[in-house]
Amino acid sequence: MPARPLSSTGRLFSVAAFVEAFTWAGLLLGMLLKYGTGTTELGVWLFGRLHGAAFLFYVAASFYAGVRQRWPMWALLVALLAAVPPLLTVPVEAWFRRRGLLSPVAGPAAA
Repeated sequence: MPARPLSSTGRLFSVAAFVEAFTWAGLLLGMLLKYGTGTTELGVWLFGRLHGAAFLFYVAASFYAGVRQRWPMWALLVALLAAVPPLLTVPVEAWFRRRGLLSPVAGPAAA
């Protein structure tokens, strides 16, 4: 099956999902270094701040995409819940992409 093109809103959601997951991974690595090896707190200090901002960006992008892409309520809830466990936003983004939830929609709310 050929890949469906992404709408600009779909691209925004995709970027937000990957940034959120990347900062989660950095924060997990930082916690390993701080609490596991006791070597440095720099990773937690840096990625804690970055992840906080990325989390808020992802939540805002999810609401924006949900409205613009006319997602059903279940899709918005899945997107929001995916931000809680580490790294789950990436598989959710891939699933939404396969289902066409990130593709252009017809009508006045198209992105």
